[in-house]
Amino acid sequence: MPTQTISVIPFLGSEVAADYDSAQVVILPIPYEATTTYRRGCEHGPSAILKASQQVEFYDEELDREVWTIGIYTHDPIADSRHGSRKSSAEMLAVTQHTVQRLIADNKFAIVLGGEHSITAGIVEAYRQAANPNEPFTVIQIDAHGDLRHKYEGSIHNHACVMRRIVDMDLPTVQISIRSICKEEADLIKEKQLTVFRAREIAKQPDWIKQVLASIPTQKVFLTIDLDGIDPTLIPGVGTPEPGGLDWYSLTSFLRQVFESYQVIGCDVMELAPVADSVVSEYTTAKLIYKLISYYTLLRSAEKNQDE
Repeated sequence: MPTQTISVIPFLGSEVAADYDSAQVVILPIPYEATTTYRRGCEHGPSAILKASQQVEFYDEELDREVWTIGIYTHDPIADSRHGSRKSSAEMLAVTQHTVQRLIADNKFAIVLGGEHSITAGIVEAYRQAANPNEPFTVIQIDAHGDLRHKYEGSIHNHACVMRRIVDMDLPTVQISIRSICKEEADLIKEKQLTVFRAREIAKQPDWIKQVLASIPTQKVFLTIDLDGIDPTLIPGVGTPEPGGLDWYSLTSFLRQVFESYQVIGCDVMELAPVADSVVSEYTTAKLIYKLISYYTLLRSAEKNQDE
């Protein structure tokens, strides 16, 4: 069982924090940053989110309930690059995979807080190793960028390559809110016939959620959310704030329907880079994470009803 250090700010606050054994949801902060480009600072994202979460109301007005009672445990951060312990990309992916594998073995629903998006490859590999070969899962990516380059700035583990690494795992993918790709990525999308829902297309299609849901080929899904997939007027604190993107209610409506229609096995929320003298980005992100937990309670309720 992981030990809890008093330096960690529990998600939502210590008064509602569960111990590891009783918690169904584990928040795993990974404040790692090594390959980000343009605006840096996502290594500070997890701590900013946890601090902001202290201001989130426990009552979810959409679901008409307090959902923290499911049990939420905040894991100690791993791969903390802020304190002189920066790991190489290979080390980073290995420690991430090992930690997530332990959470899977303990039947925890993990929500990972980044940190740069490259670490998603280690998270997804942990789920791939744990999966039944006869029950594959789909990786649903919400992101402004394709992240499909083979190599960027000399590294295949750059944050701009994370979805290429996942495609290389032979896992099905569905990409949403994409609005910035290079020619290499465009060619790969055509070559492999990848499923991509571009932001400009979503803006013109009122039934885009229905189309996305119909495109998901497996019952199990993993959600990876790069915060620049959301419109930067809502979350400006990202490395590359591309114009366009999902608004709050489109995003939450989509996420709820995914949880209601599919078995979500885990999530990550990546690349918050806090803005000085503003709490908008981290508070909105903390609220988003609580919505993920809220929708997860719907999934657990449905599973319980099926068992009965």
